[in-house]
Amino acid sequence: MSDSDQGRSGIQVIARAAAILRVLRDNTEGMSLGQIAERVDLPRSTVQRIVGALQAERLVIATSTGGSIRLGPEITALSEATRYNVVEECRLHLSELSRRLGETADLSVLRGAGMIFLDQVPGTHRLRTISAVGDVFPLTTSANGRAALALLPDAEARPLVEAEWKRAHHKADWPAFAALLAEIRARGIAEDADEHTIGISALGGAFRDRNGEIHAISVPVPTPRFLSMRETVEVELRETLELVRQHFSA
Repeated sequence: MSDSDQGRSGIQVIARAAAILRVLRDNTEGMSLGQIAERVDLPRSTVQRIVGALQAERLVIATSTGGSIRLGPEITALSEATRYNVVEECRLHLSELSRRLGETADLSVLRGAGMIFLDQVPGTHRLRTISAVGDVFPLTTSANGRAALALLPDAEARPLVEAEWKRAHHKADWPAFAALLAEIRARGIAEDADEHTIGISALGGAFRDRNGEIHAISVPVPTPRFLSMRETVEVELRETLELVRQHFSA
């Protein structure tokens, strides 16, 4: 095999391994080799070889029963390193957004079945919204979750949405929610009007970091104050999102 053939083969293996890792990222409960093979459209024997190599590097692990494959501890370590980098790079933008509005500004990441809060700059009002770093917010009722879902194609967003509805025993209406996501894509901004927490409304927008992970910046405001300043929040949030997107695309 020539050097160029070996190079192409190596690139193909990396691409296949990445596809397997992405599938496992979206199925945190674990998957069998057959399920993985079906999702990535590869022969089971090929998936078994790649998974074996990933296991040797602790990028994936087998469950105690050996029936399912999940992301491994090395992925978590790599993810943590990326997370702190994103937090550092977004901190100034969050601080400036909070200062201009006097409201809380949040940074979260789409991870598995929810939005995980990575950073927050509290507002200056006595009545303000506070969430702890590490808190997990739902996807379908929060501004940051909806904004993140809108960055996904419907084929990827729908399973996440319907799984959340099933857990919450919520009546499913995918066509209506798909229309909402289409509207968010057109506007670039998502809204939560007392839908996640009564008394708190929010606007949020999403972006991808250099690794392709989806993050969101959101501004939650007590609803009585939100109604009078919604337009200002949207203008300032759009400006911040534009700067952040330029930063990560550079």
